[in-house]
Formats: sequence, structure tokens, C-alpha cells
Amino acid sequence: MMPPADRRYTDTHEWALPQPDGTVLVGVTHSGQEMLGDVVFAGEAKPGARVAAGDAMALLESVKAAVDVHAPVAGEVLAFNPALEDNPALVNEMPWDTWIVRLRPADPSLPPGPLDAAAYAALAAG
Repeated sequence: MMPPADRRYTDTHEWALPQPDGTVLVGVTHSGQEMLGDVVFAGEAKPGARVAAGDAMALLESVKAAVDVHAPVAGEVLAFNPALEDNPALVNEMPWDTWIVRLRPADPSLPPGPLDAAAYAALAAG
């Protein structure tokens, strides 16, 4: 399955979707949620926190493990998706449509993640 071409990706299975207002929505890829298993908790994102690319900025817990959601670029955490507080399984059910964190990039001229869809597809295929 080819990942959506409208976003960028990290090697830790996050996607980053640029928004018209200059912010970036960050979620977990289909491959990432499959590796994680059934998500039972999502949280710990702190609006106002400044993060460097690669920093942990939220937490997902599943029946298998707990993993950090990493920032694809440096910036400021603006929001955590409130829908995940009541229904963290959205990460599994709709990984391409469920954002976890809204981020304001420190440098909007940079791409919001190191990998394009083709590069991420090759990485995810192993």
C-alpha cells in the first residue's frame, strides 16, 4: 500500500501533513499502528512545548507496548487531538485521517519530515 503523497514521513513511522495556515498535523502511519497493535491510550502532548526534530512529543500505549510520537521537525506543540482522549483506537481505525499533534514548525521553509511517500514506502516494506 502506497502511503499518501500529500505528506512527509519519518523513519519512526510518523506522518506530517502541512496545513494551509502553516501548521503541520502529525499522526502515525498505517505500518506504525500495525506494529503497535491496539492503541488503548494516547496523550501527554503539552501545548506550548518547544520540540526539536526527533523529540518525543506525545505517547501512545497499546496492549503490546508504549511508544513516543516524535516531532518530524522542530517547532511548538499547539494542540493534542481531543478526539483521542475518548477514543484512542482512532489511531488504528483511521491512521491516515487521525492526527495526534498539531505543530507550528520553527522554520516553515523546511519540509515537515525527511521522507517523501516513495522513500517511506521503501522503508516500510523493509
